[in-house]
Amino acid sequence: MTPGARTQAVIELLDAIQSGNEPTDRIIDAYFRKRRFAGSGDRRSVNQTVYEILRHRARLDWWIARTGSQLEPSPRARVIAELALEKKSSPQDTRSLFNGAKHCPEAMTPFEDALAEALYGRPLSHGDMPPHVTLEYPEWMDRSLQALWSERLAVEMSALNQPAPVDVRVNTLKASPDAARQSLKEGFVDSEPTPLSPIGLRLSGKTRLAGTTAFKNGWIEVQDEGSQLIALLCDARPGMDVVDFCAGGGGKALALAASMGLVGECNGRLTACDISAYRLERMAPRVKRAGLEEIQTQVVAAQDDPWVTKNERTMDRVLADVPCTGTGAWRRDPNARWRSTLDDLDDKVALQQRILGMTAGLVKPGGRLIYTTCSLLQEENERQLAWFLERHADFQALPIDAVWAETVGGPPPPSGPCLRLSPASTGTDGFFCAVMEKKS
Repeated sequence: MTPGARTQAVIELLDAIQSGNEPTDRIIDAYFRKRRFAGSGDRRSVNQTVYEILRHRARLDWWIARTGSQLEPSPRARVIAELALEKKSSPQDTRSLFNGAKHCPEAMTPFEDALAEALYGRPLSHGDMPPHVTLEYPEWMDRSLQALWSERLAVEMSALNQPAPVDVRVNTLKASPDAARQSLKEGFVDSEPTPLSPIGLRLSGKTRLAGTTAFKNGWIEVQDEGSQLIALLCDARPGMDVVDFCAGGGGKALALAASMGLVGECNGRLTACDISAYRLERMAPRVKRAGLEEIQTQVVAAQDDPWVTKNERTMDRVLADVPCTGTGAWRRDPNARWRSTLDDLDDKVALQQRILGMTAGLVKPGGRLIYTTCSLLQEENERQLAWFLERHADFQALPIDAVWAETVGGPPPPSGPCLRLSPASTGTDGFFCAVMEKKS
């Protein structure tokens, strides 16, 4: 691909990402599956530029508005601004990319040309920018994030806007962490033990795992270290009845099954629930590769589901990994931060409360309900915990340091009575976890 063709690919991908609801990586993968002519270097360059522009979006849009160029912050305008501000491309060099040739962007309009001229030589960040622009988050979240991190806001949000490492969880039913690490090394994949999870490895750089022996044999699963820790804190043991109520793609369900030793003749039971049959069906290849086909699946309705009623007060462990704004996972998909609105947050809070009410009924006396999100917002975390405990006097929140000592081992990262993880504080995605026990 020529430099102009790469630029056009970036514009087309930004347009698809802006208009779609799929995660960014899936959109990029689908785009290049239809363009086999693109070499690995082309794909890598385009992918990197797309993610850089997504991580700079608020600042690019601020500059586009600042110039008074009468341009909307479109994919083309953002590419031109990125070239001028971050790549230090001169207006003449930018025009050479937007040359109207085959597979290249159409020639720049007078407004676009003026934008390139006005922004050339300026810095990406500027002292006049408000915090939500400099730190790249929606303005409507400002009050919540300032209240959460009044002193650490810049550190935390900057870390959340960096690329994420690739972590894998070792399936201890098939291999030890040392054996999995050695197998990866033999496949030319370097890794190190994760700092907090005793069953995790962090890969060095980007790599394709699908062809490695460790992956094909079901020794490893891609899973962020924070997600691994949540599964460990559930304390799912052999012989227990366990429910992963919002199983989604099944990552935590697989980890729970491994903790339970759910292979062959096992008297425990793990049920992965979700409102989407499609999502549960997508688990099947991962379950088979991991050798954990004893996992049961159950489609549940959004409310008043007969399966829930039938299984009231029977479960030892119920994991409620509820739908949320996903603010803790912004490193994975920088565009996700621009999809949520204040109305979306209100809807998520109501849904989380409904799920908490449903899952509380499943827990038997002495059993535990584990509430978790991949959100950073207190509205979805501490406030939801307080709301739940006010209405369910038969539950008590367990000190997270005691649960951590029993399940993970060693001292937990400092986070208060519940667990809070974030890229800046723990090097993981952002997670919240509260472990509640139903009184006997």
